Amino acid sequence: MSGRAETARYVALRIVAGIGVMWGAATLAFLLLHVVQGDPVAAVTGSGTTLQPAVRAQIVHDYGFDRPLLVQYFDWLGQVLQGNLGRSYQLDEPVGQALRGQIGPTVALDAGAVLLAVVASLLLAVLTAGRGRTVRSAASGFELLAASTPAFWLGLLALSYLSFRWKLFPGAGATGLSGLILPAAVLAVPLTGMLSQVLRQGLDEALAQPFAVTARARGLGPAALVTRHALRHALVSATTLVGWMVGALFGGAVLIETVFARPGVGRVLLAAVTSRDVPVVAAVVLLVAAAFTVVSLLVDLLVLAIDPRQRTHARA
Repeated sequence: MSGRAETARYVALRIVAGIGVMWGAATLAFLLLHVVQGDPVAAVTGSGTTLQPAVRAQIVHDYGFDRPLLVQYFDWLGQVLQGNLGRSYQLDEPVGQALRGQIGPTVALDAGAVLLAVVASLLLAVLTAGRGRTVRSAASGFELLAASTPAFWLGLLALSYLSFRWKLFPGAGATGLSGLILPAAVLAVPLTGMLSQVLRQGLDEALAQPFAVTARARGLGPAALVTRHALRHALVSATTLVGWMVGALFGGAVLIETVFARPGVGRVLLAAVTSRDVPVVAAVVLLVAAAFTVVSLLVDLLVLAIDPRQRTHARA
């Protein structure tokens, strides 16, 4: 089988597996939210609302809450397969319409944070890999501090000083590029700590390989050795980590979105879980699973391009 055919077969298998992951994640979210104790009518009308029995019975009938759970599930699944994500209980509008305005800000924040983290990590890892013990210890200490610092606390600190006191950045609720820089930079700090550790470890391992000794013997300088040869080896594991970061941030940046009063998928998911808005929760879980699937596939293809030896593992 040719290399192109093997790659196509691998992509097809990953797409099938991704569809299975999306179905499993959305099904689990749907069933769990229905199994959890609570009044589904309260999710529609809001907690504390007093309803006449006739009105309550009409809501139960209209939303199908009186049908068996499996019937509700297969009805919802059939609608999803037709591209209909349902109607939000709380917002009283189609779920697709409710999410449409939230995806863009989340993607911008996610992409900005990952881009900043990649650039900072590359610089930090390249400048400290293969250096003396003092430099490595200082870099490790910074990485540990960055990775363990809660992003929401750093966000509050950044808003207090950089926005409100020194007026260097717009405050919470700002839009556009100027309103994106500070939250993206805050979100990038812990990502930089994790990514830099992986990159530097990969560089150190590559610099200890026989090819690096041979390159040094031929007179290649440290900077050229790192950028031309060792970095390619270190990028394999780092690329996988970046893919995980992109997927995790898509629905997991809720704290930063809340601190900076930004719209986004994370805030919508938090509000939907709190109010048991099942159609919105299931749709967001489906969306996040789809993002994970697509990003994971792209990362795998990128890893195969960076290191062709990984094709042996892919065939296995």
